[in-house]
Amino acid sequence: MKTVGIIGGLGPETTAEFYLAINFGCYKKNRINRPPVLIWNVPLRYQVEKDLLTKATGEGRYIPYLTDAAKRLEDGGADFIVMPCNSLHMFIDEIRRSVKIPVLSILEETSLFLKKKGIKKVGVLATSSLLKKKLYEGYLQQNGIEQILPDDLDQEKLGRMISNLVMNRYDNRDRQRLLEIINKFADKDVKEVILACTDLQLLLPHHDKLHIYDTMKIFADATVDHILE
Repeated sequence: MKTVGIIGGLGPETTAEFYLAINFGCYKKNRINRPPVLIWNVPLRYQVEKDLLTKATGEGRYIPYLTDAAKRLEDGGADFIVMPCNSLHMFIDEIRRSVKIPVLSILEETSLFLKKKGIKKVGVLATSSLLKKKLYEGYLQQNGIEQILPDDLDQEKLGRMISNLVMNRYDNRDRQRLLEIINKFADKDVKEVILACTDLQLLLPHHDKLHIYDTMKIFADATVDHILE
């Protein structure tokens, strides 16, 4: 088994869910022993996090925290690194340059997953900062998949919703708002939607017309495969 290093804490509930998902995922495929896992909970200032999620500003302040996290995990014995947060992948090049071990990408794994499913058009729910960098758009285009986004007003609502999730202030009103945004994808002839912010899986949206894919689950499955290689 390989040892996985998780850059976590952004947000903490998603990190906990991801940790459980890879443990249970490994158990389904290998019932000999539990997987070796290291987690570094990034001590990021709350205001820095809020600025990126709601205003798409101050992103450069993240880099020292993330490269430090990667180095700590490498020094601790990790064979590879993952980040169960889509938005942090705008810094993946800097993180990869800071260590000698592989850093898996949730963007790459999700795009490949959708390609294998034969999906040609997908609704994308993500932070404004991630969309601003057009990171998913690039990977999806490479795999022949068209990206459909919420309008500007809904994107602003989504940013506030994600901030509530990260700060553990969400409630049923956020769940209802998310479903309202997802409903509009059906009007655009979209049948599949990805939660391209892993914190959104905490709201557990279900829809009777659209298939919703959780990028955290997709990435957890890919991480399990890598641990068991």
